[in-house]
Amino acid sequence: MWCIPPEQDAAFVAAMEQVLSVYHRPYDPLRPVVNMDEQPIQLVSHSRAPLPMRPGDSAKIDYEYVREGMCNAFMFVQPLAGWREVHVSTTKTALDWAHFIKWLVDHPRFASAERITLVCDNLNTHCAGSLYAAFAPEEASRILSKLEIVFTPKHGSWLNMAEPELSVMTRQCFSDRVGSQAEANERITKWYAARNERQTGIDWQFTTADARIKLRRLYPKIELR
Repeated sequence: MWCIPPEQDAAFVAAMEQVLSVYHRPYDPLRPVVNMDEQPIQLVSHSRAPLPMRPGDSAKIDYEYVREGMCNAFMFVQPLAGWREVHVSTTKTALDWAHFIKWLVDHPRFASAERITLVCDNLNTHCAGSLYAAFAPEEASRILSKLEIVFTPKHGSWLNMAEPELSVMTRQCFSDRVGSQAEANERITKWYAARNERQTGIDWQFTTADARIKLRRLYPKIELR
């Protein structure tokens, strides 16, 4: 359950409507809309080898497990084109984000794009400063010139279309234990390749009109005198 302090109502509404207005745009290969989000992945392995299924007997897995650390998944998804790609990294620092944003801008898929609209949450690493920390000023400026960054509001990361895609990835790739970053990367790569082949899109239902009805308490009240 998310809660928005009253003093943040106006800022939330403004940011929300900006994001939703982006989602109203028709597909345009010259100005593609790409959503980005990231998610930690806990790596755990079996403390004892599982016993396989046998005729008349189910498989058995010991409830104890061994912690193998963490890794991080950076998700990029173009909802109207049915394309996504996920990168698994050891860390999720500002430099990691900067290098993946450079990868996105330089991706052959967007070679003819005039500008990429990037929708992401307002995590402190998702900023121009991260690019200038990672690259020379000329390169950072070049990358920024290709981007229109649109942030979801604070307490409103659920407005990011990459979130449901991460949820699908988690359910379909990590229903059992994964003990290494290499195994996590292998599963995720096969997963997004299959979804890209099917051109699975995202059927986003929440519109500006819905927001003005369902979240009307957040909108300023104009008192007539």
